[in-house]
Amino acid sequence: MIYKYDGRGEKCPVPLVNLRLLLKKINPNDECIIIIDDLGSITDIPKLLAKKGYDYREQIKANGMVEISVKALDMSNK
Repeated sequence: MIYKYDGRGEKCPVPLVNLRLLLKKINPNDECIIIIDDLGSITDIPKLLAKKGYDYREQIKANGMVEISVKALDMSNK
């Protein structure tokens, strides 16, 4: 399943909090796509994902937007 969250126009920590809630819902093989434009979120969200060990990709879009695709953690081998 693919979960999508559009956080454009929302200021940190709102996108970070909403991403944390989404990450609790996703299962192995799921993906979460988040779109953000707040500079604090653009900095803080990748830090959180790296710290937690998530596999993610960032793409810079038009008008300062960033799209982050996150793969669910596979906890079966951890």
